[in-house]
Amino acid sequence: MSEMLVHEMKEVSLSPPSMKEERECAGRRSFLLVDENESLQVQDEVHFMQMLGCSAGQAVKVLSIFGNTGDGKSHTLNHVLFNGEEIFATSPSPTSCTIGVWAAYDQNLSLVVLDTEGLLGASTQQNQRMRLLLKVLAVSDIAVYRTRAERLHNDLFQFLGSASAAYLKHFTPQLRALSSRCGLDVPLSNLGPAVVVFQETSRTQLLGHDSTTPEDVLLQKRFHELGQSTEAFSSVQYVGTKTITPPTDYSQLLETIRQQVKNTASRAPRQPAIVFSALQALSDRFCGEISDDKFSTYSFFPDEYFTCPSVCLSCNVRCKNGMNHQKDRVPHMAEGLCQYAHQYNNKVLICKRCYEGGREVIVVPKTSASSDNPWFGLAKYAWSGYVLECPNCGIIYRSRQYWMGNQDPESSVVRPEVKHVWQGSEVFQTDHQNAAQRVLDGVNYVIQSMAEYSSGPTKAVTAWITDQVAPPYWRPNAEIIECHGCKRMFEEAERKHHCRSCGEGFCQACSTHSMPVPERGWGSSPVRVCNACHREGGAPQTVQVSQTEPRTLVARRVTEVAQSTLNIVSNAVDYPLCFVKGVARPDYWVPDHEITECHQCSKVFTSSVPKHHCRACGQGICGACSTQTRPVPSHGWDHPVRVCDGCIVRLNSQ
Repeated sequence: MSEMLVHEMKEVSLSPPSMKEERECAGRRSFLLVDENESLQVQDEVHFMQMLGCSAGQAVKVLSIFGNTGDGKSHTLNHVLFNGEEIFATSPSPTSCTIGVWAAYDQNLSLVVLDTEGLLGASTQQNQRMRLLLKVLAVSDIAVYRTRAERLHNDLFQFLGSASAAYLKHFTPQLRALSSRCGLDVPLSNLGPAVVVFQETSRTQLLGHDSTTPEDVLLQKRFHELGQSTEAFSSVQYVGTKTITPPTDYSQLLETIRQQVKNTASRAPRQPAIVFSALQALSDRFCGEISDDKFSTYSFFPDEYFTCPSVCLSCNVRCKNGMNHQKDRVPHMAEGLCQYAHQYNNKVLICKRCYEGGREVIVVPKTSASSDNPWFGLAKYAWSGYVLECPNCGIIYRSRQYWMGNQDPESSVVRPEVKHVWQGSEVFQTDHQNAAQRVLDGVNYVIQSMAEYSSGPTKAVTAWITDQVAPPYWRPNAEIIECHGCKRMFEEAERKHHCRSCGEGFCQACSTHSMPVPERGWGSSPVRVCNACHREGGAPQTVQVSQTEPRTLVARRVTEVAQSTLNIVSNAVDYPLCFVKGVARPDYWVPDHEITECHQCSKVFTSSVPKHHCRACGQGICGACSTQTRPVPSHGWDHPVRVCDGCIVRLNSQ
């Protein structure tokens, strides 16, 4: 009979508020979240967000306030976060007007604000008080202790010290499991809430006013003297204000709260539904006597409460989103600007017209537009230079369209931006790595055509290919008429060599040395340098790696091999292109040496059955299994390219 009575009481306590109560709550914009019997007063996450008045996609943090009865906790919240509006009920009476835990939503800071009764009902049973304290602390990111006293009394330190000890006692196993599961390489204390002690005086001076020691250090010294610890809290800050004549100055407290909201070092904003699920789990299992084994089985800390451990590979800044954000297709994000890294080539060009229209569309320099056929596009590349093509705006720039007075694209049609680079991200890989392969594909057209003609056209093609893919600091071939070292005029058939350090043109005798030039991006192996640069040991000290455009270096390395091929085509020498393919191969392609049979029909590759790469899946396939071509824009192939039959079926079904 007693069990039925308890069950009925629970049902009554969990029943939703009446329409009148909801109207009253909406008028105040605060509502009873947990009553004096520790019962959760919202039905589900939808009801929770409805009462808060925030959307499901809004990322929020949680702030709670504690303190003695009559110290003005509700009044403080109203003036700090809601411009003095009566969001939480206040009363001039010294008795508490807050029973249980009330909640409201601050849309300016995206904060779920929890107002608690005086010292969490200190007059009630200790066990119930501790349960409610742990529930509120477990879901809070920021905990404000509000005191209106001339001196900081011992009860403040004892309350926070007891809260820290209880938090560690009951939640340490779960925090360790979460840290291990999510790869959070931080101390457990960093995972707890941040505490702000806010003191208001009227006659006495504030903490630290007559000392060179910071007030936060003095606060910790007081905890130590009383034998209390704050190990469970990520930080404990002191904010004081002296009020001789009202109103109270809350500006420093507001600024401290803003800084904590922006701080995503360990805790990240999360959806309101995550807050509700954590509170519901705590309410369901934090009932009755608190025992040590009650918390070993359940997880009260959703992963999404804590910040994603991924860091930018370029600037080492941590992602500010919560854990598991990629499951919701939310990309990594970080505060502030990134720094350019040569090895990641993380400088991108964004179409300015699209950006001004609210869209971020990245454009990549290409040899030809998607509307050009491969051969004509390559010829146009020789005449008009590289092209920038936006999928929405079409061709927005050609590097030599006007030859004289052509504006730089970064000042006219594109917006440069340095992007963060995340582990496993392919944002900067698709187009930039395929660029080398596309150059090689275009050169293959030239090689096939030049094989039928003399070496004259071959040298002409070689000359313009060299200029188009040369790094910016190289002197163009057309401007080199004499050796920069010995000043001897070049003969018509004589080959000109570029020093990889200074970029000037030299004859063979003046450029016999080789060495790495990391200042210019040639750091992996020795490259040709002139005699003078070899003596000086590299490029001038004023040269920085960030000034080098690695896209041109990748293309240049490919071209150097292709150039050698062009030079010997006229002599009918069959140069092996496997090395060229290895340099230009995109990351998703299976390497040639790993391909022994067709991925489709399993036919073994021989000299009479050549292997090909599908541009969609990167697998090796034979000619019979790749008879069709089509563009694959997801991998940077704008023109129709070879695609295996399996991918043709898959792409057609999409």
